[in-house]
Amino acid sequence: MEESTYREKFNLLNLILIAVVSVVVGNLIFASIFGHYFNRSLPEDSTLEELEDCSVIGISLRGVLLTYIPDHSENDSSFDHNVVASESIIQSIKQANQDEKIKAIVVEVDSSGGLPVAGEEIATAIGNSDKPVVALIRQIGASASYWAISSADRIFASKNSDVGSIGVTSSYLSGEEKNKKDGYTYEQLSVGKFKDSGSPDKTLTKEEKSLFLRDINIVYNNFIETVSKNRRISIDEVKSFADGSTVLGERAKSLGLIDEIGGIGDVERYIEGKIGEKPEICWY
Repeated sequence: MEESTYREKFNLLNLILIAVVSVVVGNLIFASIFGHYFNRSLPEDSTLEELEDCSVIGISLRGVLLTYIPDHSENDSSFDHNVVASESIIQSIKQANQDEKIKAIVVEVDSSGGLPVAGEEIATAIGNSDKPVVALIRQIGASASYWAISSADRIFASKNSDVGSIGVTSSYLSGEEKNKKDGYTYEQLSVGKFKDSGSPDKTLTKEEKSLFLRDINIVYNNFIETVSKNRRISIDEVKSFADGSTVLGERAKSLGLIDEIGGIGDVERYIEGKIGEKPEICWY
């Protein structure tokens, strides 16, 4: 098989992994139109000393949510730069908490989702923050990105925002039939019964599918339990609407997924009431 063919399939697998927890492709495309911000968090060695007028730090969660961004990706034209890393957001939250002049944190969200661990990591960092954290969902805050902000002290969204998508997917495109037409044969050379499970070049057996669904259900239940705890909604209530779909702002508020309908102005007024002064937000 030609090297280019291997590269194509490797890239396909990467795309599949990136989309583990995301809503429909249309939402991903829509989100990418409005956000191409690459690693916009504060530099690791920054102390915020140069931001003397800032009382609030704004952090953007835009694009596909990953745990990290590969070092080589900045110069890789084939890499989708509409991504954000949980480790960068966590670092910014940590630095904001360490700076005495910062009194609150705003997390602005426009993301269809990404990896569940990335969402979990951010949710933990927000939940452990000593400073108040307010989340603002713009067009979409769904799946792993909603998981990430579910622990915020207050969540705002537009009445037209897409919110929620509590569900998990590991679906992928099988290339087995195409390979047959192209004259390729899958040669299995692996040790361990399930080592090559999920390869798009071979048929997924019933046993393998059952194995994947087992883990998908575990992540799904973890997602439900997190939303229940962070949003103070009973597990049964969350299960009643956790069908993987998003809901618009007003419905999200009635379900308890968000607290307020509003935009950045409303967020600023809320923070002013919390910290007792007009907030000066510096965005990263």
